[in-house]
Amino acid sequence: MDQPPTAGEMATKLAIKRQLDRAVSAAQEKKFDEAIAICDKLLERHPDLPRALAIKSTIRAEIGDVHNAISLLENAIGGDARVASWHASLSALYLSVYRCADAVRGARAALSLNPNSPQYLVDLALALQHVDDHDEAMLCLLRAVGIAPNDAVVHLTLAQMLLSRGEMDPGWIEYEWRNKLDSALHTLPRMTSALWNGMRLPGRLFVIVDQGYGDTIQFSRYLPLAAERCDELLVGSSPELAVLLSPIQGVSACLTHWEEVPGHAAHIRISSLPFVLRMQSHEGIFSPGPYLKAPVDRVEPWKRRVESLPPGIRVGFVWKGRTTHPNDRSRSLNLATVRPLMQQRGIQWVSLQKPVAELEATELAQSGALDLSEALTDFGETAAVMTNLDLVITIDTAVAHLAGALGRPVWVMLPKPADWRWMRKGSDTPWYSSMRLFRQDAPGGWDHVVSELGRALQDFPKNRVQSS
Repeated sequence: MDQPPTAGEMATKLAIKRQLDRAVSAAQEKKFDEAIAICDKLLERHPDLPRALAIKSTIRAEIGDVHNAISLLENAIGGDARVASWHASLSALYLSVYRCADAVRGARAALSLNPNSPQYLVDLALALQHVDDHDEAMLCLLRAVGIAPNDAVVHLTLAQMLLSRGEMDPGWIEYEWRNKLDSALHTLPRMTSALWNGMRLPGRLFVIVDQGYGDTIQFSRYLPLAAERCDELLVGSSPELAVLLSPIQGVSACLTHWEEVPGHAAHIRISSLPFVLRMQSHEGIFSPGPYLKAPVDRVEPWKRRVESLPPGIRVGFVWKGRTTHPNDRSRSLNLATVRPLMQQRGIQWVSLQKPVAELEATELAQSGALDLSEALTDFGETAAVMTNLDLVITIDTAVAHLAGALGRPVWVMLPKPADWRWMRKGSDTPWYSSMRLFRQDAPGGWDHVVSELGRALQDFPKNRVQSS
């Protein structure tokens, strides 16, 4: 029979807990050196203390030292495997270094300790997608919905999975839950007009741009159809996109400040248009051809500048996205990764990247590429440049959507798994007829993508001549 702890042992445990709590508080305040010092001092006296190792792991992950974070958390779990959150965190760390089978194992361990956690069910579903087990992933999400029917994160994850496999009707229904995420609440001022349901509207309709640049470009194809159902269509947009949205058929005005918005009968977020309009993939997503145009007055100056480049195929390219994007780690790459493409002969590279890091700017200059980062003041400028290029090669970012919306030849480099809008497989997409998709063969497999792009570039002049 186990003996009860002595008073001295209880005092020691209490002192350790207080120190660990101090370390947690310091870490939460971003005082990482202080938190690590507390943990290290404890580990000197109590080697392999699980919670101290776990706190250090959290800090190492926070500062980007993922491999050390994994090792620390593995050791913590080796000392105490009963903490579900540690298994969940380890699963996420494994995914970040593409140890996908290990990520599934970690997610299962977390769920086994807390079978009714909707978050752990979502974690397992996401990990399963990385190993192409989409059926079990869907079952996990359905169970999560059953446990937490009002959890917006669960519903949005389900929406993305449904849309990725082409189930548009249920997908758009679930996609509406994104407006109930904590990050989406209170993003609009109090609206006194009705929320539009797609009805014929005897009055003004105000469409609000509510997501990123790429989403806005993607969903702006629906504005003409919305305009057919109201007396007047107003669009609220960021200044960077207003120059492209204003000329769209049916748009009466594009407003960039809330105080400019006149009275209106109903409003809707632009990303809700496919839901209320009941758009399906077999309909070509309504607008299979070009639906945006570059500002006419900007095209000719860029034509002169591009034509002054040495002879060759003119290829615009983008290799990085916004660092604040939740999936930027998977979709962005280093300039060095695409260096083999830039060494191919007969190609004049035009960087559409904005901004460009200082070190990469030096490499761009050495490669002979034209860096336009200072000149691209809005998407109208980027569109005007694209109109004068033969091809655009980009990661999954707003530039990909812009090139597709303009009907320009565009090749998109996709991670695995790809974002829902590119679906799970195939080199084409119903969203843009001029787009070709290049997919990783395994999570993190950019070398495969670059190799495929290299072969396609060698054939590009031949294919261009045949199609002209």
